[in-house]
Amino acid sequence: MHTIAVYTITSGLHDAAAVKGLSDAFLQEIFPSGGYDLCGADFSDFGQRPLNLIYVRTGGAEGIFKTLLPGLLKAGCEKFFLLTSGKSNSLAASLEILSYLQLQGLPGEVLHGSGAALRARIGRLARVAEARRKLRDSRIALIGQPSDWLIASTVDREAVSRRLGVGFTDLPIDALVEAAQRQPAASPDTPLPEKVRPYYPGALQIYGALKEMVGEYGIGALTLRCFDLLTRVRNTGCVALARLNAEGVPASCEGDVPALLSMMMARALTGCTGFQANPSRIDTESGELLFAHCTIALDIPTRIAYDTHFESGIGVGLHGEFPLGPVTVFKVSGDLTRCFIAEGEVLRNSYEDNLCRTQVCVRLSPADARYFLTRPIGNHHILLPGYHKDLLEEFIQSI
Repeated sequence: MHTIAVYTITSGLHDAAAVKGLSDAFLQEIFPSGGYDLCGADFSDFGQRPLNLIYVRTGGAEGIFKTLLPGLLKAGCEKFFLLTSGKSNSLAASLEILSYLQLQGLPGEVLHGSGAALRARIGRLARVAEARRKLRDSRIALIGQPSDWLIASTVDREAVSRRLGVGFTDLPIDALVEAAQRQPAASPDTPLPEKVRPYYPGALQIYGALKEMVGEYGIGALTLRCFDLLTRVRNTGCVALARLNAEGVPASCEGDVPALLSMMMARALTGCTGFQANPSRIDTESGELLFAHCTIALDIPTRIAYDTHFESGIGVGLHGEFPLGPVTVFKVSGDLTRCFIAEGEVLRNSYEDNLCRTQVCVRLSPADARYFLTRPIGNHHILLPGYHKDLLEEFIQSI
């Protein structure tokens, strides 16, 4: 079953053979390599694919759509995508249908244009629809409560579950500590500085414990009250989170659920792993910001080194060099009512002693930089290699 399904509505006033010939050519132009299910006039399984298109093949089909509408709504259609050609009054009928939908307070969009434009638009819609499918029914684990200083980084679980379809599981930090203690002792699998070497085996045990919990509880993403590990086991979760993120399990620090939601959305949509960090310095005139944190997913950096955790001086922190060039900074609020999306450039990586270990200098527009000083969504934000603003905006509008 493909991501995209194409359903058709056709007026009986038009010659069936002629309409079929025009329709086949139109669909071949849009989907030259296939990749869709042609369901025709049978709407019985409407809504079962992530993206469902209604191809209005001819004029005079408006009444047919009106008759179908109650069943389409019952199938859970959230937005109607009306695919149109420049033949057989297809566009005219689609405009009438869209106007009718708007009179009913229902969202819709007419998909019309050149073959290339339609391929691009449908491709983007398909990526958004597939990302929503990936997130639906996934389970977020909160291992320990959010850190005490995250006073603005709360989550509205009901709103998130309603709009994204995700669920939540609360697990005590004790469960992680006990699971870590059960893990076999592990030897370092990478060259390490002398001050880090004693802590690294314990960091791998924390990773093994989290990996075990992911499987046991069916966890799709997790956030960890990691600072508790400093006093409980005199170690950090930085290595564990770095590995899990690289393996495709979004994992955020400090129990920050809004940051985790941002990472989950970005990964499902773009395939990119996000780097959770907080701004340490901002120059609103130049638009330059320095982001820092003690962990970064292992699949992001061009080079990585190990150090102790910044605040505590113990455990294992990661200094990763973020790829230079295009970057997107992203964050959603815990109730999904606000978001920040900005594109910029990674200018350089630094390694100052008085900051968290991974330090990335990013240049945004001065206006985007001022956002952090006027209406920030918490302190943690997500850095994604590449430009993804248009796609992220499309996703946010869809939920």
